[in-house]
Amino acid sequence: AAMAARCRLAARFHHVHGANIRLDASHTQATRVESFANGLCFSQEPLAPGQIFLVEIEEKELGWCGHLRVGLTAHDPQSLEVVPEYSLPDLVNMGDTWVFAITRSHNRVVVEGEEAQARGRPWEPFLLIERVRIPRDTLVGRSRPGRYSHILDDLYKMNVLPATARRSRIGVLYAPQLDGTADMHIVINGEDMGPSARGLPTTRPLYAVIDVFASTKSVRVIPVDYGFPSLQTLCRLVIQKHIVHRLAIDGLDLPPLLKSFCQHE
Repeated sequence: AAMAARCRLAARFHHVHGANIRLDASHTQATRVESFANGLCFSQEPLAPGQIFLVEIEEKELGWCGHLRVGLTAHDPQSLEVVPEYSLPDLVNMGDTWVFAITRSHNRVVVEGEEAQARGRPWEPFLLIERVRIPRDTLVGRSRPGRYSHILDDLYKMNVLPATARRSRIGVLYAPQLDGTADMHIVINGEDMGPSARGLPTTRPLYAVIDVFASTKSVRVIPVDYGFPSLQTLCRLVIQKHIVHRLAIDGLDLPPLLKSFCQHE
């Protein structure tokens, strides 16, 4: 119960943030209201080992180069005299901070011989990162079906959106190692990108860093429950696995709410 309460607290943004950020009343949505910088945000609480801080891209803004930046810091946001303008390089240059820019091609690159395994992976209900097990369904961003949704059907069946697309879900966590340090992992739409930083200290609290930078205008925190997938979620996985494209769900003899659940969230 204590762990669950801590996870709920961490699934919000800290009240300390960049000058151009506006938080909603729940502190779960962060929007950059002007310019392209000063969009730095932090998790409200330090993360527990294996706990993912997950956000969904809600709004994009044309005219800027660059995208969301994600990572971890050992700096307590409350202790910052001034929130840096940028996570890269400003916050990173302060030390004990590990941040990476998310790019259009940031999704996992499948090497030769792994294609079949990679295609089967999205239908597994859990994502395994070392000893951490996270329900995959919440981690996956999905586009909404529409007039031209057939263009995205292959991506949809793989439960994958481009990393920087609207509705894409991106998370960060750290996994403790036997030597007392930790590896940082970035997860994009249910895919573990592998260790992106090693040797993080586990003796100090680690806060998530979300930099709402440039073409990324607004993000929302997505809470993650570390339990078993619901029956509704398992039904959706089976239905999505066997349809030709998402619009075919409309022709199935299913309750309207289940159809909507399968097509959208």
